[in-house]
Amino acid sequence: MWVISPMNEKLASLIKFNEAGLVPAIAQQHDTGEVLMMAWMNSDAIAETLETGQVCYWSRSRQSLWRKGESSGHIQTLVDFRLDCDGDTILLLVEQKGVACHTGRHNCFFYSAKDADVKIISEVEISPEEMYNKE
Repeated sequence: MWVISPMNEKLASLIKFNEAGLVPAIAQQHDTGEVLMMAWMNSDAIAETLETGQVCYWSRSRQSLWRKGESSGHIQTLVDFRLDCDGDTILLLVEQKGVACHTGRHNCFFYSAKDADVKIISEVEISPEEMYNKE
């Protein structure tokens, strides 16, 4: 559980978790502004991220902490932790090592819908098999 220290007590009081104890978090490349991905955080993921400087999320499918890059090596190092005006969305400014998306693309927002068409606008940089089946 998140240990409330004097430094993060105010932050903890500002975050509005949903009924599942989660809050959406947007990861953005700190120096380019590129939006990389969206994932969920619980209080433990937030605490670990702030304590270690390595971004940690909550995996809803696995029901466990998900340390970004623990299996792929494509880690996110925290540069700044921000909270929106309503307290219900986190913005993580990060230094992304490698790709952010499990599909092997640099970011997870590669579908573009316009003019009644949907297109893939970024190519796979590394195959998921190569990314996750390291020896």
